[in-house]
Amino acid sequence: MNIRAQIRYWLSLNMSNYDILAEQMTKILNKKYTRGSINAKLSRGTLTVKEFETIAKIFNYKLEVKEK
Repeated sequence: MNIRAQIRYWLSLNMSNYDILAEQMTKILNKKYTRGSINAKLSRGTLTVKEFETIAKIFNYKLEVKEK
């Protein structure tokens, strides 16, 4: 799964953008996020599981790990 593509998909479904996502993440995680910082983490592959879980929660999704 391409995480960047998944986040873009959720943003488009919710008619949102990275700026709004950054504001919501800042409120929830009490750490400053910007459009650029999120994009940089996605480019470098350093987005944490906690951050991805938070993004999923913002869009009303739940991450689930299953055994194959």
